[in-house]
Amino acid sequence: MRQWLSRHAQNCLSSLGRLISHPGGTFLTVAVIGIALALPAGLNVLVRNGESLAGGWESVRDFSVYLQPGDELAVAQALAIELEGRESVAAVSVVTADSALDDLRDSGGFAGVLDGVEENPLPHTLIVRPSPEATPDKLQSLAGELEARPEVDQVRLDTEWVARLNALLDFARRGIWLAAGLLVSAVIVIVGNTIRLDIENQRAEIEVAKLLGATDAFVRRPFLYAGFWYGLSGGLFALIVVALALLLLDGPVTRLSALYGGSFELQGLDMAGGGAVVGGGLLAGLGGAWVAVARHLAAIQPKV
Repeated sequence: MRQWLSRHAQNCLSSLGRLISHPGGTFLTVAVIGIALALPAGLNVLVRNGESLAGGWESVRDFSVYLQPGDELAVAQALAIELEGRESVAAVSVVTADSALDDLRDSGGFAGVLDGVEENPLPHTLIVRPSPEATPDKLQSLAGELEARPEVDQVRLDTEWVARLNALLDFARRGIWLAAGLLVSAVIVIVGNTIRLDIENQRAEIEVAKLLGATDAFVRRPFLYAGFWYGLSGGLFALIVVALALLLLDGPVTRLSALYGGSFELQGLDMAGGGAVVGGGLLAGLGGAWVAVARHLAAIQPKV
């Protein structure tokens, strides 16, 4: 086992040293891989920041349930507890009539009018947040069921907007996956072509090694490690590209947000996103190296 691990460590370091000995070509290959991986990662960051800028897609899907004016708060709380047990409902918050009236006063323009009102005319309201799995048809059915209840006065649900939102989210997700699949395939082709050139450049060494009894696994190992280093370096390069892009855009976005009275800050890749970029680079690098080695290495046989 020690000898096996020692051989692997030796091949790993020697393949890294071989790449470092050709910095120009290695950097160009790593840069192309990194840019290819940075594109889907950047799309993911763009979608996440768009969700944050819009206040979160989930909050856009929220709908309001207005109870009958004059109903007790306990009625609203009981209905909220009942709705939270539904599969199509993620969360329910209760907005009391008093808090709604205070918010209306604070909004400006109504302070003088509301000061003369002796009784609160506003009803208790439930803000219902649907679960991500809830379809527009399910939400419409739930709204109809709630409107039929005696304690409910009105349900405000924009099913057309929910349908548009679901379609937009589905389009964005599929677009990211499609771009990621195409660009990872491009990385596999890039690494495979690079490894193929390395194999051709070392054809004489491979023939001598096989003549001396080296197995295909022994000859294959350095090229697989080269694919590993290409994939790892490309993934890290992609993270740097995304971080630099966010750094360049952060100042203009902050100033633009301040002009509209907001305080929006760009969000970068989280740990899961960064791990996916690096992991995708590693898998693509190893996959490209394996395809190149399996296709071209077996064709090289020593001439006796």
